[in-house]
Amino acid sequence: MKLLVINGPNINFLGIREKSIYGTQDYHYLLKLIEDKANKCIVSVDVFQSNHEGAIIDRIQEAYFDGTKGIVINPGAYTHYSYAIRDALASIAIPKVEIHISDITKREEFRKISVTAPACDKQIYGHGLDGYLEAIDFLLEKM
Repeated sequence: MKLLVINGPNINFLGIREKSIYGTQDYHYLLKLIEDKANKCIVSVDVFQSNHEGAIIDRIQEAYFDGTKGIVINPGAYTHYSYAIRDALASIAIPKVEIHISDITKREEFRKISVTAPACDKQIYGHGLDGYLEAIDFLLEKM
């Protein structure tokens, strides 16, 4: 079974940016965490990161054709205003989980609104990097 994890803008700067919000673990730590989870669950997990909206949309659309069975997505700031990513997510009928490392409900007002969450089956926020593992578990249970 093949899953896809998509990380949006600035997620590659984990461990560098706003450590009090996103923690001190870097992006390579997140990749290893996901890889270990995939090995434990005996699934294939592709991870994609881009700071570019169009590249994220292209990868979502590619998932329709490449055998992906579920998507975990952290759209980063695109969460709050990218109707294009929302439409791409809505266009493919596979399970999707939106993930946020921080608790977006306890941050700035604009972060409390997600235009992409309605196109997903579940939203997880405020559980740190473990939220990615919870999202993978959700997708595996759903299948």
